[in-house]
Formats: sequence, C-alpha cells, structure tokens
Amino acid sequence: MMKRFMLAHSATSDWQAAVDDCLQQLAEIPAEANLGFIYATDYFASDLGHILRDLRERSGVPHWVGSIGSAICCTAKEYYDEAALAIMVCQFPAHSFRLFQEPDQLESHHDALQFAVVHGDPRNGQIARLIEQFANQQGNHYLVGGLTSSSSYYYQIADEISEGQLSGVVFSEQVPVTTGLTQGCTPLGPVHTLSDCEGNYAVRIDERPALEVLKEDIGEILARDLNRIGGYIFAGFPISGSDTGDYLVRNLVGIDPEQGVLAIGEYLQTGQRMMFCKRDGKTAVQDLERMLSDIKQRLSSPPKGGLYFSCLGRGQHMFGQPSKEMELIAAQLGDIPLLGFYANGEIAGQRLYGYTGVLTLFL
Repeated sequence: MMKRFMLAHSATSDWQAAVDDCLQQLAEIPAEANLGFIYATDYFASDLGHILRDLRERSGVPHWVGSIGSAICCTAKEYYDEAALAIMVCQFPAHSFRLFQEPDQLESHHDALQFAVVHGDPRNGQIARLIEQFANQQGNHYLVGGLTSSSSYYYQIADEISEGQLSGVVFSEQVPVTTGLTQGCTPLGPVHTLSDCEGNYAVRIDERPALEVLKEDIGEILARDLNRIGGYIFAGFPISGSDTGDYLVRNLVGIDPEQGVLAIGEYLQTGQRMMFCKRDGKTAVQDLERMLSDIKQRLSSPPKGGLYFSCLGRGQHMFGQPSKEMELIAAQLGDIPLLGFYANGEIAGQRLYGYTGVLTLFL
C-alpha cells in the first residue's frame, strides 16, 4: 500500500500543459494506484472531459472522482480566478470503494459501506433532501463533500462527467478516516423558538415579530440600517443531538419592515430552534485551529492524504489574504497531500452546511 498519496497541481492555462505539468510532478505512479481525486477551476470546465480522458490513459489510474470549482485548494495553496488543476493519486484496498453518477446507481448496503465523498449540483432544488436520503439508504453512513461552484458548467466527475444530481465515491470500513467541521460564523444572542412561519418566511419568533427579535440581537447600530447586514448576518439552526454545538447557517434573503417578517433561505417549521449569527473572520481562525487540534489528537497514524471542502464565503474573503486558510491547515498538519475546492455549500454527516470547512484525512 502507498504510505502517502501523491499530489500535484498546476496553474498552466492550457489544459494539456496542465495535465503534463501534474504528471511530471508525480513522476512514477505506482501500478497499484486505483483512485484519483481531481478538482479544476471553472476555467477548465469545457475541457474537463479531455482532462479526465488524458489523465486516465496516461496515469494508468482507472477511477477518478471530483468536481469543477470557482476556486480550488491544495496543500498550503488556493487558486482563485485563474486556470488551475489539482489531482491526488491514491491506493485503496481492492473492492473497498464504488463510484456512482447518481444515487440510484447504488443499492442499499447497510454493513459494507460506511463513508462517502460526494458532490452535488446546487441547481437541484432537492439536493439537501437527496443528501439526507442517500445517507439513510446506505445505512446511515457519513458523507463529506460540497456543492459544485462555477460561473459556467456545473460538472462533476465520477468515472464520467455528470451534473444535476449527487455523485461521488462510497468507501467500505476497510478505509479508515477521521473528519472535522469548522464554523465560520459566531452566534448572536440566545437560541429562539420559531413560533409562526410559512414556507421560508419567519413571521414570529418567541411569539414576537421576527424582525423585532433580529434587531434586538444584532444591536442598535446595525438595526438602524438593515441594508448593512447582507452577507454579514445570517440565520442559524442548531442541530439536535450535536455534542459540538454544530448549527446550519442559512442566508437572510429578504426583510419586510412593515410586516416584521424575515425571508430565510430554508424551509421553516413551527417550533424550530433558531438564532442569528454573524460572519466573523477572527472567530473562524480560532475555530479552524480548534478543529485541527481535535483532529490531531484523534489521529491513530500519520495521514496518507486528505480532502478539504470550504465555503466560497471563506478562503481569502474571510481570512483576509490568498491561501491563508490552507496555510493555517498546513501549519498544524504539515505538508500532507491535501486538496479540495470552494463550494456552494458543504456536506458533512447527512446535512448541507454553509460558511463551514469540512476536513477529511485518510489514515
């Protein structure tokens, strides 16, 4: 077995040259390598089929999984607004993984399969339900991944090019992993109860007008000018049973000042617990370091490689400079082979998150 997975990345603007560059970096790929991860910026979206075919033929690696991203990342490096390709070549035990282009291609396996790396199409309005349904159908196992981000085509790879659904790779218990999730927001005020709602409209919170509660939690200065809260203030929904205080972050998509109603990017239910939270770079750094410290303590052996899925709203936008987020990870974990992309939503467990980072290490 490979002691470490093999990583390569290139910012060459021609797809053929980028593949050449990556394969030169990898030098000799072991014949036993049987799965590759691939993430490319949307600059290469229209060339993705050529890239996949060329990598498969020239590397000898038979199976590939990955996605297009508006931005991609790898060990200590992030690529934004430019042509970039990153690949990681791996060896897993025989018959320990299966790829799928859509969930229906996999039958239910309640014992053999325990973990999946998945990519979803954000244009599919049922994607959050598909994520939960897929995890349950496969025996309640753990998912990690993200929703494809792009300014053009929303392509994913699971041996073939796919889009519109949920695709990826499912692993058996022969593949040990450890995972962690880090939040990018900070709660404001207490946890409330949604006492009246309709669809995605929050009408009353704690039996008071929803807007009144929001203004109270965000403070007098922001409450005077609600135009300033876009992209800064969000709705948060605590996850029942979480022992780490995890919560789902959803956008505030509209405010009706006359009726005191809030529109939230989530289907709401009466009695649901919710809170308001703010995007916070300083706290995001602290929580990322907390997550990395926790994962390091749980490692039973040096990791062979890893995957990282972060929100488009994180990275240089939250941490203040290019590659800062990946540099923070490398400072804690070293130069292990690591790659991923910046997503339209992050997948962890059975849920779709926002403004989070999801890290997976293969042991």
